[in-house]
Amino acid sequence: MDLILLRHLAPVGGEGRCYGRTDLDPGAGLGARAARLAAGLPRPTCIVTSPLRRCRSLAVRLGGQFRVPVMVDRGWTEIDFGAWEGKPWDLVPRDELDAWAADLLRARPHGGESVAMLLARIRRTLARTAPGSLVVTHAGAIRAALVATGAGPAGWERRIGFGEAVPVRRG
Repeated sequence: MDLILLRHLAPVGGEGRCYGRTDLDPGAGLGARAARLAAGLPRPTCIVTSPLRRCRSLAVRLGGQFRVPVMVDRGWTEIDFGAWEGKPWDLVPRDELDAWAADLLRARPHGGESVAMLLARIRRTLARTAPGSLVVTHAGAIRAALVATGAGPAGWERRIGFGEAVPVRRG
């Protein structure tokens, strides 16, 4: 495997909310949760992380566990949901959700990033991420990386659990 992409742990206040770029706290017990994750991961050469706290806090803990450097790369940030950020999903207008679903790649009814924009950003970010890295990131970024590395459209539908590690091999 070339990289391991690790989704952050469940953040405080995220349940039922749209929180792409919203900077939520990782919650209590992070040290113990990070230690359990580290026990099941191969030792990386370095850790790369999204700048958002829910990723960065976990990355710093894992860096300590593995004794490897931690680098922040804004390219691994979650999709920008614009006007939807921080809103409960049930308060996002139905017609906007329908427009997004009808054209998942290009629609941006929220005014933020389109999925195609996310995919382009992740392709650039993948190109500069060193082999052997553990990347602490977000579900949307992981899905985009899967699509970019050959999973095809099915990559967008992949369920990625909190704390799930996804190996990725680049061409």
